[in-house]
Amino acid sequence: MKALTYIERGKFALLDKPQPEITDDGDAIVRVTLGSICTSDLHIKHGSVPRAVPGITVGHEMVGIVEKVGAAVKTVRPGDRVTVNVETFCGDCFFCKHGFVNNCTDPNGGWALGCRIDGGQAPYVRVPYADQGLDKIPDSVTDEQALFVGDVLATGFWAAKISQITTDDTVLIIGAGPTGICTLLCVMLKAPKQIIVCEKDPVRLQFVREHYPQVQTVTPEECLDYVASHSDHGGADVVLEVAGSDSTFCLAWQCARPNATVTVVALYDEPQTLPLPQMYGKNLTFKTGGVDGCDCGEILSLIERGKLDTTPLITHRFKLEDIEEAYRIFENKLDGVMKIAIEP
Repeated sequence: MKALTYIERGKFALLDKPQPEITDDGDAIVRVTLGSICTSDLHIKHGSVPRAVPGITVGHEMVGIVEKVGAAVKTVRPGDRVTVNVETFCGDCFFCKHGFVNNCTDPNGGWALGCRIDGGQAPYVRVPYADQGLDKIPDSVTDEQALFVGDVLATGFWAAKISQITTDDTVLIIGAGPTGICTLLCVMLKAPKQIIVCEKDPVRLQFVREHYPQVQTVTPEECLDYVASHSDHGGADVVLEVAGSDSTFCLAWQCARPNATVTVVALYDEPQTLPLPQMYGKNLTFKTGGVDGCDCGEILSLIERGKLDTTPLITHRFKLEDIEEAYRIFENKLDGVMKIAIEP
């Protein structure tokens, strides 16, 4: 089969590889029916994910149909349509039992698919710990509706969940890329007093205005003053930083009111510094880390009930054979791209 492969820093290539086989009783083989490209794939390409292993098949956003299961798999069977979780987790260690599946102590725990073991930008993928890593898609939910459940939508759900948003809060979301929009959708479920989205790209700002007119939008240049004048206590009660640049990291804590929560959703190419002397007295609570994708079943239920819809994010579609062109468009943010659906 053809599989997009991480060769070295700055280079992916579509190579011939054997189809994956079951290697453990807890494995499942999934035939990928629809996949996508994630910004984290670009981080691998740019060399900012040290754990990524050259030679692996990249890709961790996908849905598909179960082809084979190991003898120990109980929750899915061949023929089931499933979402694939970005996280690999055993379900039994201390961190898994406390819901911190990103910190699973298994050697392949956490973000493994498409990073440390072969992922899904290919026709087939082996999913370890299939009982934890696969969720059945309801019959009324399409592949397109379910495509982002296992990663980018789970990220937004996790971020909104740990931010402890109340109906009295002013919430600032910095970044209106795909993860920012998924975070916005999940924040909207919390029904805060107001939501402000900060974004520099005029195309993405227009996307927010067209699809979510109840949300206020600002550019980074006007954000600090706008948030201060449109909040009750001189700043946002909750800030979710989804953009991932040096300037947006600073903007996040600057726009937060004293005693606010700043949730860092973004993955950065460079280390960030906390300027503690400037922050002293703001008494901010920072929440950081990778997605703990253990709510995929609940997310699928919300989609089935019409509470979440990420299909507007799919702006482009490509066949796997043309995935390098898809990457060129996604990486360079061409043609108004938000997310690209990849058909094997």
